[in-house]
Amino acid sequence: MCGIIAVLRKTDVRPPLEASYAVPPLVEADERLSNASSEDPSLHIELSHIAELLTQANNSLRSMPGVRLLISDSSVRETCREKIESINSKYQKLELVLDQKSENLEALNASVSSGRDAAWAIGKDRLRNALAIIDLAKDTMSEEAVSSYWSIQTALSSLDRMEVRGRDSAGLQIFVTNESVDFSQTLNGSVSERLLNTLFTSGALRIVGKSLVFVYKISSPIGELGENTRELRKAITSDQLLNRCLNLPGSKVSVIGHTRWASVGIISEANAHPVNSTESEENSGPYVAAVLNGDVDNFADLKVSHRLSIAPEITTDAKVVPVLISRSLKSGKNFTEAFRSTVRQFEGSVAIAAHAETDIEQIGIALRGSGQGLYVGMAEGVFVVASEPYGLVEETDKYLRMDGESLRAGQSRGGNGQVIILDAENAGERIGIKRISYDGFDLGVAAEEITQREITTRDIDRGNAPHFLLKEISEAPESFRKTLRGRIVENEDGALKVVLGATTIPDYVATKIENGGFKRLVAIGQGTAAIAAQVIPQFLSPLTEENKLIVEAQLATEFSGFQLRNDMSDTLVVAVSQSGTTTDTNRTVDLAHDRGATVIAIVNRRSSELAEKADGVLYTSDGRDIEMSVASTKAFYAQIAAGILLAQAIAEKLPGSKKLEAGVLKGLRELPAAMSQIIADRHIIAKVAQRHAPAKRYWAIVGNGSNRIAAKEVRIKLSELCYKSIAEDATEDKKHIDLSSEPLVFVCAAGLTGSNVDDIAKEVAIYRAHKATPIVVASEEESRFSAASELVTVPRVHPALDFILSATVGHLFGYEAAVAIDNQALPLREMRSILESKVETGILPEGSLDKIYDELREPANRFLSGLRSGAYDGHLEASTATSLTTILRYGLGTAALDSYQLDVGKVGRPGVVVEDLVIALSRAIDELTRPIDAIKHQAKTVTVGISRSDETLLQSDLVKEALQAGAPRDRLSYRELRALLALDPAVAKVIGYTRYRIEGNIDDEATIQVIDRGGIAREINSRTAANSVLRGSKHRAAFEREVTVSQGSDGRNVIHIPEIKDGETTGLTLLHCRFEEKMSSAQTRGVLEGYRGRYGALKDAVTESQPSFRDDLLETIPIVNLLTKPVYVLAELWMP
Repeated sequence: MCGIIAVLRKTDVRPPLEASYAVPPLVEADERLSNASSEDPSLHIELSHIAELLTQANNSLRSMPGVRLLISDSSVRETCREKIESINSKYQKLELVLDQKSENLEALNASVSSGRDAAWAIGKDRLRNALAIIDLAKDTMSEEAVSSYWSIQTALSSLDRMEVRGRDSAGLQIFVTNESVDFSQTLNGSVSERLLNTLFTSGALRIVGKSLVFVYKISSPIGELGENTRELRKAITSDQLLNRCLNLPGSKVSVIGHTRWASVGIISEANAHPVNSTESEENSGPYVAAVLNGDVDNFADLKVSHRLSIAPEITTDAKVVPVLISRSLKSGKNFTEAFRSTVRQFEGSVAIAAHAETDIEQIGIALRGSGQGLYVGMAEGVFVVASEPYGLVEETDKYLRMDGESLRAGQSRGGNGQVIILDAENAGERIGIKRISYDGFDLGVAAEEITQREITTRDIDRGNAPHFLLKEISEAPESFRKTLRGRIVENEDGALKVVLGATTIPDYVATKIENGGFKRLVAIGQGTAAIAAQVIPQFLSPLTEENKLIVEAQLATEFSGFQLRNDMSDTLVVAVSQSGTTTDTNRTVDLAHDRGATVIAIVNRRSSELAEKADGVLYTSDGRDIEMSVASTKAFYAQIAAGILLAQAIAEKLPGSKKLEAGVLKGLRELPAAMSQIIADRHIIAKVAQRHAPAKRYWAIVGNGSNRIAAKEVRIKLSELCYKSIAEDATEDKKHIDLSSEPLVFVCAAGLTGSNVDDIAKEVAIYRAHKATPIVVASEEESRFSAASELVTVPRVHPALDFILSATVGHLFGYEAAVAIDNQALPLREMRSILESKVETGILPEGSLDKIYDELREPANRFLSGLRSGAYDGHLEASTATSLTTILRYGLGTAALDSYQLDVGKVGRPGVVVEDLVIALSRAIDELTRPIDAIKHQAKTVTVGISRSDETLLQSDLVKEALQAGAPRDRLSYRELRALLALDPAVAKVIGYTRYRIEGNIDDEATIQVIDRGGIAREINSRTAANSVLRGSKHRAAFEREVTVSQGSDGRNVIHIPEIKDGETTGLTLLHCRFEEKMSSAQTRGVLEGYRGRYGALKDAVTESQPSFRDDLLETIPIVNLLTKPVYVLAELWMP
C-alpha cells in the first residue's frame, strides 16, 4: 500500500478574524460546562448547546481568516489553549458522573462526543496547525503567504497520517506560481546544482514558465512512523529560497505528495514519488509531475512501445505516468484529455494524481480497479485529496469517494475507472469537480454522492504510541467503561441492576419477551464480533433453564446458510458488529427479518446500516469508537460488556428466569481497572514474546470454559498480526492432537478455581514433557503451573469474567510478538539500504565489491549469529535463508567470485552479486515483516460477503408474476428478488408481460427480440419489430442489471427485470403494471428504501438546500412519479 495526497486551494485574501468573534464562544462554553449539573433533567440539551458553541468556535478558527488570526495573535492562541484545557478537564469530570446516568443516555453520549470532538479539533488541529505553519516559515511570513504555508502544512499532516499505508520513502512537490515574477532571471548561481538535479531527488528545482517547482524526498526503509514527515518538514523549513518565493506578493501553490511502500523499483530518492516528466533525451513536452498507488502492470511494454528515455537510476513504474502525460500534452491535447487518454493505457489497479504546467490551477486524479482508493475532501476554498478518509478529516467535513469499478449506462466495459479534474477557482465546491469515465463519459457529481465524515482526528490520533494497535489496546478499558455508562445503576438499597432503555429493547419486543413469545435467541456475527457474541449464551443460558429459551451463538453465514426457517417469528436475533457494515451479518439480518425474526443489534457506529435494520440497538462505547488498526481489539471488550448487559436485561424480562449474581455486575465495573493494570505491565509480556515468538514455527491457543472464548479471540489476533495459521483447541484435547510439532502453546486459564486448576496444570505438564512451550495466563497468586515455560498472572475480578483478562494478555502478546518478529528484519533492512544507497550514488553495481564489505559486515554478523542460534527458525523459510547466506558470502568477500556460477548459476560479476543480494534480502524481509496496523491480503468486510439466495423471496407477488411469465429462476439475482419484494406494495395489479431475448454486446449495438407475451401485452405493438436495437429504458435495465421501473410515452407503466447469466444480461422480462395511486408515508418510504436506494437519494437531494426532510409529503405524490421521475425534479416538491 501507498498513500497519495494533493492540496489545491483557491486564492483567499480575507484579513484575520477579529478576536472578539472567535474567543467568546469558547469562554461561554467553559462557563456553561462549569455550571452543568448531572442532576439537571435537561442536561443533554445543555450539553448540546455547549457542543454547538465549541463547533462554532472551531469552524471560525479553521477558516482562512481564523488561521490568520491564530498565526498573527499569540494572545489568542494562549487564550484558546487555556480554555480548551479547562473545557477538557471539565468534560473528563463530567463523564465520570455520567456513568450513573441512565436517562437520555444516547443523547448525552452524542452531545459529549460532539463537544469533545470540537474541543479536540481546536486544541489539537487548529492550534497545532497554526504553530506548525509558524515553524515552517520560521517567523518570516506575510499575511498573504499564510495560504501557501497552510497548503504545505495540510499536505504534511495528511502525509503523516497516511504513513500507516507504507513508509519506506516519501516525497512532496510544491509548485509555486507567481505571474509577476520571472524566476529564470531572479535565481542566482547558488541554485544551479539544484536545477541540474536530473534524478529529481530531494532539493531539486525546476523553472517552469512563471513557476518554480520544489521537491523534497526521503528514502528510509528503517525507521518509525512519523519519521519521514519530520525529515520532509526539516528540509522545507530550512529552504530559504522557498521561503522567499512564498513571501513574494502574488505567490500561490499547489501540492502533491506520496508515501511509498515499494513494489516496483528499489527504495531510493530517485524512485520516491512525486516523479516528473523529464527524460534523458529531449523528448519531453510540458512539465508534469505525478504520484502513483498500485502497479502499472504494463509499464515495461509502454517504455518500449513509446521509446521512453528514462534514466537507468529511476526504476519505478510511476515514471511512465508523467512522461506519457507530457508527451500527450505536447501532441496538442488539453490537460483533461491528455490525462484521461494516458491513464487509460495503464493495466492494473491504480490510483494516480498529476499536475501539469499547462493548467497550474488544476490537479488530475484517476482511479481504476478495486485495489486502491481516492477521496476528494471538500472544505471552504480547498480540495484535499487522499487515499483514505483519515487523510482528509483534519481540514474537511465532507468528501467524494471515487469508484474505480462501477459502470454507468452508456459506458463500455473498458470505461470502468474514473478521472477527476479539480479546479482551484471553485475549490471546495461540487462545481469545481469535473468527473469523467476512462472512456470519456461525463459522469457528473450528484449532491447525494458527497459523504459527511464520520470520524475526526480525535478518533485517529496515534498520540505517542508507536502503533495504532497498541494505542487501541490501551484504550480498551475506557471503551469497556463507556459501554457500561448509565447501564449499571444502584437501586435505593444499593443493589446493582442493569438498565437498558426502549432504544435497545423496544416496548413491543419487551412485551413479547415477557409473554414468552420467543423460543429461540441466536447471537450472530463474523470474526471477532462472532467470538464476542458467544458471551450471550455463556451468561444467558444458565439464567433461562426453567423457561426453556434456547440460546446459542452462530456465525452469521452459518446461520443464514443452514438454520433459517420459513417462520421465524419466535426467534430473537442479536447481531454483533463493530462497524455495522459487515456484509455477511447484514445480509443474514435481512434474511431473518424477512421471515419474521426480531433483531437487536450490538454495534459501535450510529446511523450504520445494521443500526437502521434492527428493531433495537445497544451501542458500544459511545457509539463512535474508531479503530485504525485492521486487527480490532477494543471493540471486542465493548461487545463483551454489551453482550453481558443484554443477557441480564433479557433474563429480567423472561418469566421464571434467574438474575446474574450480584458479583458479576460489580466485577464488570472493576474490569477496566484490572485491564489497565495488565496494560501497565506490558513490559513483562513483551519479554515473554521476545524470548519465544521469533524462534517457534508452530503455535496453538487453548482454553476451557469461558476461557475458550478468550482463546478463540486470541487465535484470531495472533493469526492476523503474526501471519501464522494457528490452531485453537480445548485445553484437555490438545494432547490428543498435535503435540508432536512441539508448538508454542498459549494457555488461557484466568479465573479457574479448584480442581479445574489442577486439571489444567496437569495438561501443561504434559505439553512441557512433549517439548512444547506452554505460556500460561492465570490469576494472581496461582502457584500450580510450575511446569509452564512462562507464567503471566492477572488480577482476580470474578471467576465468570476473568477470561476477559486472558484476552487482554493475548492481545498484548500478539502485538509484542509481531514487533519481535518484525525486528528480526532490521539487519536485513540495513544491508539492503546500504546496497541501494551505493547503487543510487553510482558506486555500484560494476565497481569492486570491496567498497561494501566493511559496511555490510556488522548487520550481516548480527543476522548470521541469529541464524546460527535458531532465532530465525520460526518465520524465515529454509530456502530463503539458504539462498541469502549463499549470496551473502560473496557480498562479504568470504567467497571468491569465480565460484559464484557454481553456487548460484550465474557469472559472478559485482553488479550481478549486488542485484541478487538485494533480491534475496527483499524476499527475507518480506517473510519477516509484520506491519502491525496494516495486514496483507485482509478481506474487507464492507465489500466481501455471502451471496446465498433467499427462497422465501419467491413468495413475492411480483417474483411469482415474473416466474409465471417464464423468467428462469436461476437468472434472477438476489438483488432483483429483493427489489421486486420492495415494489410489491406499490403494484395494484400486473396486467401483462413481455419477454425478450438479448443478443450481442450490450456495450455496442445489442439486439432484442420478443419471445413471449401475455395479458395486455398481446394487444401492444412492440417497437422492436421495426427496430431491434436495444435502447432506451430496456438498455438501461440490461446494462445496469437492476430492476427498473419506467413510464412509456404512451403512459403505460412497466417493470424491467433483467435475466442474468454469467454476469451478462441475456434477456428481459417486462411486467406491465397498474400502480397504486398514492400510499401512506410509511409504505412509500419502505418501497423507496428497497428500490435502488431511492429514498436516501431523495432525502439527500432535499436536505442539500432544506434543513430537514418531511416524510409526510411522500403520501401526497403519486407513487409512479416517485419511482420514475429524476430525483432532482422530485426534490423541488419539498421546496417552500
